[in-house]
Amino acid sequence: MTHNPLLLNTTWEGLDPSNSSRFQESSVQITYVDFYLHKPSVAAVFTVSYLLIFLVCMLGNGVVCFIVLRSKNMRTVTNLFILNLAISDLLVGIFCVPTTLVDNIITGWPFGSVVCKMSGMVQGISVSASVFTLVAIAVDRFRCIVYPFKQKLTIATSKMIIVVIWVLAVFIMCPSGVMLQVTKEQSVRIVLSHNNSTRPFYWCRENWPNQEMRKIYTTVLFANIYLAPLSLIVIMYARIGFVLFKTTLPPMRGSGIGMDGRHTISRKKKRVIMMLLVVALLFILSWLPLWTLMMLSDYASLTEHQYRVINIYVYPLAHWLAFFNSSINPIIYGFFNENFRRGFQAAFKFQLCSADIERQRSYSHRIRGNAVLPVQPPALSRSHSGLGAVLVGNGKYSCHDAQSSAGRSDIKEQDLIMEDLEKVSQI
Repeated sequence: MTHNPLLLNTTWEGLDPSNSSRFQESSVQITYVDFYLHKPSVAAVFTVSYLLIFLVCMLGNGVVCFIVLRSKNMRTVTNLFILNLAISDLLVGIFCVPTTLVDNIITGWPFGSVVCKMSGMVQGISVSASVFTLVAIAVDRFRCIVYPFKQKLTIATSKMIIVVIWVLAVFIMCPSGVMLQVTKEQSVRIVLSHNNSTRPFYWCRENWPNQEMRKIYTTVLFANIYLAPLSLIVIMYARIGFVLFKTTLPPMRGSGIGMDGRHTISRKKKRVIMMLLVVALLFILSWLPLWTLMMLSDYASLTEHQYRVINIYVYPLAHWLAFFNSSINPIIYGFFNENFRRGFQAAFKFQLCSADIERQRSYSHRIRGNAVLPVQPPALSRSHSGLGAVLVGNGKYSCHDAQSSAGRSDIKEQDLIMEDLEKVSQI
């Protein structure tokens, strides 16, 4: 069982006494506990819930990484931050979700000392990097909207910021990695259900010299990984929302913006403000239960029954909510972004267009002996899909989206999501 401030799970003191028994052996009181912490139905609910979060986290963040890495055009400052967020959230899913699920279902730590240190460190580092990246994204948006005429961050600067994020994450979790170790509890033995034999109880926890040092470290983590980032994100997003709300469109005459354009921009402004509110609220609600429990565990004087309920039932829910934030991030920061949607669609349109080109080439080979290609032939299109392939000079093809071409107007579309948010403040 891990005893990491970021991923604190059940402890043997909180085990259900109905599933344990005590005997006096050699002047030492031995407590016998069941191997499984829950009934099969409860364990099944935990397993399905964590598995769902794991799959969503892997799929969503994996797609975001694919889109950014596949296209050089997607490698902007903001998208690099989103890529870093997706990578850190992937690490949360890979290293946090499975071990936490096992820790919430069975008694004891079954993975050994090396896995204890590595798992605890990677868990803490990935969570910290994810939170710090959320702050970096908020700062980038804040600079673009509130101070649109200041020099923007460059790609090189954003890469340096990402390096600093990971260095800070490693630095703040180093004490946890040093203190994490597998400890054998002499007064507890685990009863194996299949043959009623017993085995020693081991747990993975931070062995601090005294409780006060542990309290100080938990408080430092709370301030730097939750309270300070939360305050910065809320303040900056509130200022961004206020600026967008106050932004007024120029008069229609001489502005080049018609009524439809004004409605489009107004609708997108409202969507951006709503998205910022959702981001802040999800961050608050996802992490608040876990940090509340950790602070209670260190500072509150809880009874044995309260410890039992919190450790066995409340902590798994709190961890699930924290992991939910890592799973929902790609949806908020990626799929709500029009650039990401276009990038995802382009990946499939490229395949469709390639297939269309092959069919056109095969057809041209068949008729080459019976027809002469004009110098400037008309476009060959597929009206049912909106995709077309145009034959240009030297028999080469170029792909285009017929629907988007037909829908163009004299008003350039305002992309108010992510890196183009600053355009609103310049209208």
